[in-house]
Amino acid sequence: MGYFALAVGTATRNRDGKIIESWYPQPILNPPDKLISAISTTAKLNGGNETLVVEHSLMSGLGDAFTATGYEASAQFCRAAESSRQTIVLTALETDSAPASVAEGYLKLHLLSHRMIKPHGCSLEGLFGLLHNIAWTNEGPVDLPELADRQMEARLAGRTLDVQCVDKFPKMTNYVVPKGVRIADTSRVRLGAHIGDGTTVMHEGFVNFNAGTEATSMVEGRITAGVMVGDGSDVGGGSSIMGTLSGGGKVVVSLGRNCLLGANSGIGIPLGDRCTVEAGLYVTAGTKVAMLDHKKQLVKTVKARELAGQSELLFWRNAETGRVECLSNKSAIELNNELHSNN
Repeated sequence: MGYFALAVGTATRNRDGKIIESWYPQPILNPPDKLISAISTTAKLNGGNETLVVEHSLMSGLGDAFTATGYEASAQFCRAAESSRQTIVLTALETDSAPASVAEGYLKLHLLSHRMIKPHGCSLEGLFGLLHNIAWTNEGPVDLPELADRQMEARLAGRTLDVQCVDKFPKMTNYVVPKGVRIADTSRVRLGAHIGDGTTVMHEGFVNFNAGTEATSMVEGRITAGVMVGDGSDVGGGSSIMGTLSGGGKVVVSLGRNCLLGANSGIGIPLGDRCTVEAGLYVTAGTKVAMLDHKKQLVKTVKARELAGQSELLFWRNAETGRVECLSNKSAIELNNELHSNN
């Protein structure tokens, strides 16, 4: 059968009965055929990508199917959900195609935040247009057209509905908290972020969906949608990494391992390992860069896009001339040959 992903969880529906968000405590990537077969005896999967609203009376049978195939955590959820009043959903994705429903999109966002896949590891095409604009409140998610009625209902009952934010994406920590992370302001990390073990996201740090860190990193700046930061790299205070959404292009911008973006700096090109960008300097694809060899001698002036993916580069702005310069640890001949190879 070869399914891509499967999960059972809860969902919130609006007054029209449409699912506006879903939570999957134990998503399963590449579920084995024996699990799909066992579940189908109870939930009657039709094949393809689908989301089924499951009757509570079927949850025991689903639990047995998960237990029989070794997925005890999912089995425990199913048995606990028997007495729940919440909407229970089973989402099965036979293929990694563009999500066609909110529930399918949320499952893929869960796979990212559970670290089962890395950014760009699945198709999220069209997701932004699928998701509802939601008021995330102290009483759960509320579809925006229903917010005024819910606020009036709460006030008349002597309560205050606290609207914490209005967004298409919820904060990640309301759905999953990966092990080994520190997040100072949880509202600044969206569901669908991939936060590596050992990462600290400080108060001004921000990590978008389909973006994140590989492992140990200090994030005090912005990691935009589509961007991946390598192990040991730090994103300094106020710095920003331009993603595909903000740049409008198709180039995947990333930061390699053991790199440093100084405070208020930024990049619009992918960089390899052991690169440093001076505080306050923003290097975009069209930035003219004077390339210096290991003796600080000028070799060539290039546009920054020609340096995409290269390692061991140090970028700064010349304090006297204002020229953007880049120091390489290579000799003039080695550096010139490498620059020509990218032409």
